[in-house]
Amino acid sequence: MDHTWMHTALELARSTEGQTYPNPMVGAVVVKEGRIVGMGAHLRSGEAHAEVHALDMAGNKTEGATIYVTLEPCSHYGRTPPCAKQIIEAGIARVVVAATDPNPLVAGNGIQMMKDAGLEVVTGVKQEEAAYLNRKFFHFIESGRPYVTAKTASSLDGKTATATGESQWITGEEAREDVHKERRRCDGILVGIGTVLSDDPSLTARVPETGVTPTRVVLDSTLRMPENSRMLKDGAAPVYILTNEPADTEKTRRLEEAGAEVIPVASGVKNISAVLDVLGETKIVSLFVEGGAGVLGSFLEAEMIQEYLMYVAPMVIGGENAPGVYQGSGISTLQEARAFSLIKEETFGQDRKYTLQAGE
Repeated sequence: MDHTWMHTALELARSTEGQTYPNPMVGAVVVKEGRIVGMGAHLRSGEAHAEVHALDMAGNKTEGATIYVTLEPCSHYGRTPPCAKQIIEAGIARVVVAATDPNPLVAGNGIQMMKDAGLEVVTGVKQEEAAYLNRKFFHFIESGRPYVTAKTASSLDGKTATATGESQWITGEEAREDVHKERRRCDGILVGIGTVLSDDPSLTARVPETGVTPTRVVLDSTLRMPENSRMLKDGAAPVYILTNEPADTEKTRRLEEAGAEVIPVASGVKNISAVLDVLGETKIVSLFVEGGAGVLGSFLEAEMIQEYLMYVAPMVIGGENAPGVYQGSGISTLQEARAFSLIKEETFGQDRKYTLQAGE
């Protein structure tokens, strides 16, 4: 039954996607005598962890029970007390863990603490599913950089607009609604200054669910960002403008007065590795990149895309002057092509969505 109860814990964790930043998604279930007596999920950073919610719900039924946790219980004091300690004190007899936590503050210490206290600890139950659920968090902890999801919307022949620049709308309403849901699953949304100047986007996640609103990130090498841009006026979420050094002092002052945070990148915003290092320092765990072809091309050539969402409309635009999904110098041989694995296919109205992950 371990897999069945862990499945329930994973579903609880999955239900919190988009609202636990910068923490991972975690679910927990307490089982005694073959039935669930407590369950919980970590809902928001700074609030109680999943294990605590589950133990509280179980109340006096925790003695001798089993707790199923999707991620190794923490063993350190942070904004909340260590969960491993609370599991021990609750009288839990057996702990089943899906994935160990790569965070150096945990990294097996929680498991060892519970074993030392005499609890039976089982690990690796539905490990792959748990690791995939928190793939963005794991990548951030291991690399110090955000997990990058690139999104494109194009015709069957890879065009994002006509030769005259008309692009609204290639994909239908259902696909565009799904994009907003995907935005909400990330901590930051990134575009280039070209997108801002041409579209003046708000870059918000317009979905009814509550959650953390992603930070808006603009790559703007020479600070051309208009001070009356929509995203600077709506107050919906922070706006980071990454620019080259040295930055125009006066324009920086005006943009920051308008509500942005201007962040110079020493080696320039074309250096995608440096951009991601800077964003990692701001604790952005996952980044949704939906800039123009130039920005997408830069991320692709830097091999900094971990996941790719491709929305394809059933139309052919044609024309050598119609813009495509990516710019850049491209590759010389097929052997140099970046490999992606197809994870999932979905249909939204007449459009297809392909979810792919980068190969090793």
